[in-house]
Amino acid sequence: MGYTNYFLCVTISLFLTLSSLHLVAPFPAAASGGGLDYSYYDQTCPHLAMIIRYNVWSAFKNESRIAASLLRLHFHDCLVNGCEGSILLDDTIDFKGEKNAPANRNSARGYEVIDSIKAEVEKACPSTVSCTDILALAAREAVVMTGGPYWPVSLGRRDGLTANQAAVAQELPSPIESLDDITAKFTSKGLDVKDVVVLSGAHTLGFAQCFLIKRRLFNFKNTGKPDPALESSALTSLQGMCPNKDASNANLAPLDSTTTRFDNSYYTNIVNNAGLLDSDQALLMNPTTGEMVRSYSSNPYQFYSDFAASMVKLSSVGVLTGKNGEIRKKCGSVN
Repeated sequence: MGYTNYFLCVTISLFLTLSSLHLVAPFPAAASGGGLDYSYYDQTCPHLAMIIRYNVWSAFKNESRIAASLLRLHFHDCLVNGCEGSILLDDTIDFKGEKNAPANRNSARGYEVIDSIKAEVEKACPSTVSCTDILALAAREAVVMTGGPYWPVSLGRRDGLTANQAAVAQELPSPIESLDDITAKFTSKGLDVKDVVVLSGAHTLGFAQCFLIKRRLFNFKNTGKPDPALESSALTSLQGMCPNKDASNANLAPLDSTTTRFDNSYYTNIVNNAGLLDSDQALLMNPTTGEMVRSYSSNPYQFYSDFAASMVKLSSVGVLTGKNGEIRKKCGSVN
């Protein structure tokens, strides 16, 4: 499909999306804080959004799982030293990058899509658009493309000059951590407990590797038995996907029943005691977060609205602007 026909289809699709209740309002119309601006590239790279939308659509058409991967890549970038593209950097003699940290190795995906977008953007507007802005926009497109909410992305982020592999373990929440520890990592970034619940809803897309959940399925809290809270049919299904042997560790289990559609079934699963990860199901056990989970399970449009607002907050964490950082020519290396 050529650019013209593709963008005619996308324009119609986007109009229908924005005309629905998935559009979140109100948002500021002009500038955002921290030196970011919604119209930052309007003059210097006017076709940026179109290039990113087309490339995300092409990647999604080729592999639907990529939508979850792009969203997760943005999340993993922003929660480790802020949104500055450090997760995209390859290892060098000066530092070990974040790609090969245990939480990201063989897990974080979508680098090739960002690299492809960057190459096209460099042709259209050289040395103008940061990899970090591309990642923020690609994550938004991935959500919209799978039926989720639209939110305006303020732009002008610059790319960081280094990465820190050790920081991944320190700053990125783990699915086996307690809710208190996960919340503490969010609040250290200026986010709050509501953002924990809302952004966890990104698990409506994609899969988790079996090694993350096998303990719940076969040896919960060293009892030699499954987690008694896990709903029986979900337990049976998951044990079939993730048999109790090392060979199944890299198998994939769906994070919810609609892995390629952005919806609120993630919260419905939790209410039904079928949340996949420890950190998912733990949200129901806390009075404050449990109330939010139940609310989102019955009110999808409230979830869409709150998710969009939390993504705006997330994408502003620790950004570099002005003369800080740089505009990388290639996302995997500093200039």
